[in-house]
Amino acid sequence: MKNFLLFIALVATSFIYAQNAVIQGVILDDKNQTIADVNINVLGTTIGTASDNTGFYRLVVPANQKITITFTSISFKPSTLKDIELDGKAPFEFNPVLKTDIEQIGTVTINNTRTKEFAGITNVDPTVVRAIPGVQPGVENLLKSLPGVSSNNELSTQYAVRGGNYDENLVYINEIEVYRPFLVRSGQQEGLSIVNADLVRSVDFSAGGFQSKYGDKLSSVLDINYRRPTEFGAGIDASFLGVNAYAEGTAFAKAATGILGVRYRNNSLFVNSRETEAITKPVFIDAQTYLTYQVSPKFELSFLGNIAINSYEFEPLTSQTNFGTVDDAQSLIINYDGKEDDQYETYFGALKASYDVNKLLNLRFITSVYHTQEQEHYDILGRYRIGRPNTNIGSDDLGEVDFTRAIGSELDHGRNDLDALIVSLEHKGTLEFDNGKKENDQLDWGLKFNREDIRDRLREYTVIDSAGFNIRPPSVAANDEPYFAYTAPLDSFESASADNDVQITRLQAFAQYSSRGYVGDHELYWNAGVRSHTWNVSGAGIQSTTQTVISPRGQLAMKPAWDDTNMLFRFSTGIYYQPPFYRELRDQQGVVNPDVKAQKSVHFVLGNDWSFNWTAPNGDKRPFKLTSEAYYKDLSDVNTYTLENVRIRYRANNDAEAYAYGLDVRLAGEFVKGTESWISLGYLKTEENLDGRGYIARPTDQRLKVAFLFQDYVPNIPNLKAYINMVYSSGLPGGSPSYADPYDFQFRLKDYFRADLGVQFVLVDDKKKPKAGSWLEDFDEFSIGAQIFNIFDYENNISNLWVRDVASSAQYAVPVRLTPRVFNLRLIAKL
Repeated sequence: MKNFLLFIALVATSFIYAQNAVIQGVILDDKNQTIADVNINVLGTTIGTASDNTGFYRLVVPANQKITITFTSISFKPSTLKDIELDGKAPFEFNPVLKTDIEQIGTVTINNTRTKEFAGITNVDPTVVRAIPGVQPGVENLLKSLPGVSSNNELSTQYAVRGGNYDENLVYINEIEVYRPFLVRSGQQEGLSIVNADLVRSVDFSAGGFQSKYGDKLSSVLDINYRRPTEFGAGIDASFLGVNAYAEGTAFAKAATGILGVRYRNNSLFVNSRETEAITKPVFIDAQTYLTYQVSPKFELSFLGNIAINSYEFEPLTSQTNFGTVDDAQSLIINYDGKEDDQYETYFGALKASYDVNKLLNLRFITSVYHTQEQEHYDILGRYRIGRPNTNIGSDDLGEVDFTRAIGSELDHGRNDLDALIVSLEHKGTLEFDNGKKENDQLDWGLKFNREDIRDRLREYTVIDSAGFNIRPPSVAANDEPYFAYTAPLDSFESASADNDVQITRLQAFAQYSSRGYVGDHELYWNAGVRSHTWNVSGAGIQSTTQTVISPRGQLAMKPAWDDTNMLFRFSTGIYYQPPFYRELRDQQGVVNPDVKAQKSVHFVLGNDWSFNWTAPNGDKRPFKLTSEAYYKDLSDVNTYTLENVRIRYRANNDAEAYAYGLDVRLAGEFVKGTESWISLGYLKTEENLDGRGYIARPTDQRLKVAFLFQDYVPNIPNLKAYINMVYSSGLPGGSPSYADPYDFQFRLKDYFRADLGVQFVLVDDKKKPKAGSWLEDFDEFSIGAQIFNIFDYENNISNLWVRDVASSAQYAVPVRLTPRVFNLRLIAKL
């Protein structure tokens, strides 16, 4: 009732200010690219604003009187909208095009540093996101080319940052936190990313040392904003992997905007290319929408909605994996019975109200509901034999097993069902202080209430039989079969069984202050804030437990006034807590421990940006930026875990301490004129000390990573474009059995290397217009192309499959390989 009354009060207040009007739009340059940080002012008044990093601006002006509005930027010639008179009934759209001021280009990078650069936030161009090829295209695909971000599974959209795991990353869409499914075990089950790249307006990413306003996780934050259309548009992106389509437009004199994206994806092209011959139906469908309505010049409502229905049916038939060395070649042949049937249904909706009390004060109220129903059912019996393959190149039966040394079988059973409902209510506010400086000081605050209701049924077991003899659980002493009989009851090799009904309530609050000014001629930025997080865990058979953590954070950056060098230095530090989510409360047997503490990490990040122009052989000056960050993280109350493909299973006991340190370097710029490319280099070391037994490598200890993202075009055919996404990283610790003591298995998987190529021939874009009367005349963009995934057909391993021979007491680590070389065709069309 209180929320309803507050809503009515805001609406009523908005009509008091009906004497105002709104002008808004997107500012473009003469190449049809958006321009950020353009100053917009009403001539003769103090009314003004600036465009954001996507070129969008919104300005509240007096209604029913003639005004003149100016648009100015250091690198462009000014533009003026003279003697305009608005009635205030609906927002007025004006999209100015600013011409380049050649004489001022040299000073742009020196005097126009964005606040996000001071805060250590990486901004990614959405057009690059949509162009770069990848097995899972989209925002996460591009993030994996950044230093400090790693993922050794191209079928997954999940990523690890600076030694953290997949659960340690915050993801926001339009200030609303979003979640991923709970029960996914492998990348091929995962489906679509929650972020629809066709709807994206801006992408901001921080790999550590982020501000208090971004929430409580240990590793990173991904901040996505969906765009507001200014006119009708539609597009389609189709390939052998599926179809993405969107439509956007406005209504009610552009007071209302809406964009809808629908995606269909079928991963059969990749699943069927692997070593296992199978009948598969990996189908993933989702629909997302972002709607806005300008109730008045000061009051706006928006809605973000998502429905995702993912179905993964997998019926394996046979597989043959050759491994070992040339001198000791081995082969594993498996014949399967049974199938896996997984279903994931997710429904998400969020309503946001934004109210401008005045030019300096903005209040936002957000409510969201997230509901997921997940089913993971499987019964798969694999009868295996290990033997020596024929390695005689001239033989007719090359590769076939001519001698079998071990046989056995394994039955995997699972009946896992989960239903989760997450409801949140949130208030955020922003107050600027008009201090006469170019950039105002800013106070941000927020208060959030969360209620998480999880109902989870876990039933899993594995039975292993080698040469007709049941293999006992790893916790039980080995027997002497087949030479001596064993008469005790048979036990499954691994098992987990639990029924959990858990409720978690959270109350979070933050406040932070930001200031930007000058010390002498040197530009200075600082930010200081604090967060609090209180949570309670309760449920059937669970003793109610409440805990609280306080998290202070700060940032300091300086841009020296050096004549010949454009550099920025920054330092971030803070205490970062990660209060446990449901997954972190559940141990490897499925039992919930409500006393699990929040993991704690103290961040120290020292960074430098060096912007410069490189003179090409032909005399062209091309902009480049070299970004370097050194970091150290000291972790305590660590909740250790095992990683199987993408499934994380926690020990849920806060029994370790850990650390991570490294160096990230990225060189970005126009290696080819008119395109953006980059090279990334990252070094990382992260170790954990479990129960005081000494430091060992953590599952995400990926020491070295090199990534190369390159855009190019044929000089004589500029509309034939190429995109290369290439990643090399050293092998991760892993591949050991999930039940094993990590101190007994400290070896690594082989190095990961992958290169994806996309070639697109552009028939229509903003630079190439079709002839009048052509069938392409109605298209704003039209292109066709091809993609080659894993160009060099490199065999990457995600884990090991462990098989046993009871007679010889030997275990064989058989590599589980990722996707080989795959070809795809792609068509893009936009109206």
